[in-house]
Amino acid sequence: MRKKLVVANWKMHGNLALNQQLLSAYLAQLSTLNEVDVVVCVPYPYLYQAQQILQNTSIAWGAQNISKAEVGAFTGEVSAAMLNDFGASYVIIGHSERATAYCESDENIATKFIQAQKHGITPILCVGETLIEREAGVMQMVVAKQLDTIINTYGASVFAKAVVSYEPIWAIGTGLAASGEQAQSMHEFIRNKIAEQDIEAAQSLKILYGGSVNPQNAVQLLAMQDIDGGLIGKCSLSAKDFVEICFAAAQSNATAQLIKF
Repeated sequence: MRKKLVVANWKMHGNLALNQQLLSAYLAQLSTLNEVDVVVCVPYPYLYQAQQILQNTSIAWGAQNISKAEVGAFTGEVSAAMLNDFGASYVIIGHSERATAYCESDENIATKFIQAQKHGITPILCVGETLIEREAGVMQMVVAKQLDTIINTYGASVFAKAVVSYEPIWAIGTGLAASGEQAQSMHEFIRNKIAEQDIEAAQSLKILYGGSVNPQNAVQLLAMQDIDGGLIGKCSLSAKDFVEICFAAAQSNATAQLIKF
């Protein structure tokens, strides 16, 4: 059974004082939660702070983006090697908020994905569809295209050392989460898509759900067979909410057994 993974995505929020309070609250309540892996993805300026507070604890840290280049004249970019300097073990790749605002292509996202792996950083690849695409019934086609760019270039085996986060764009930050059945259907599709090329990679791949996860819907979502955790935005800024989601992930295995019957 795949161990649950819950990732906090702080987006462009935080300051030194608030970060200290939030991370301290995380640690105080999650340090003994062994059933779930917890990661905090912070804005670049706070990687050093996260490293200082979280090193030698059960909580890992990471970044929210990465350059596709190793080094060079790329003003404002941050390389994988720079993330290594601050002990980042995860990085979010291709989040729709970035892909839309900065016109990131699937090809650029694929390059960033491999760049992270090359430097020993686990990429959290975000995929998902818009509301128009879901209503048109082409959501699987959209997600398949996002995955195929990586599969066709690097092979499906690269997903053995990666995380995929299904984030329906229509649900991100709106308060409208996909139902458990909708999310499970897409997660199952993603796993089967990888399994067509590499069964072992598909079986080990952790697929997270991201899109207005909160303490109220977390138990139902995380109990689904192919949902291995969550990428949490807004609720990660509340220690109370985030901790509740992490504990819901820990409880989800038992709930999943009940759902089977």
